[in-house]
Amino acid sequence: MPENEPRKTPPLKGVHLLLDLRSIIAALFGIYGTVLTVLGAPGASAADLRKTGGWNVNLWCGLAMLAFAASFAAWTLLRPLREPVEEAVRDTPEPAPAPAA
Repeated sequence: MPENEPRKTPPLKGVHLLLDLRSIIAALFGIYGTVLTVLGAPGASAADLRKTGGWNVNLWCGLAMLAFAASFAAWTLLRPLREPVEEAVRDTPEPAPAPAA
């Protein structure tokens, strides 16, 4: 393998995947998005529609949160964390001391 190519390391699995911040964000947005979608699915009352300009805020925000959660989950699965690779310290010769005059 040439020296200038980065080494490929296997992706981390298990607890590391669960503790990845992207997984936590996806889970939280997924939970909140599910709650809002369930609350907004039956429809909003006429008073709620008047307050929001005629659109069902719970339903649309819930669906947007679910889409956001799905994008974060896909990002986590498609680009998993990898163990950091320590760069090999190259053995470079030290410069010779200057001759004393």
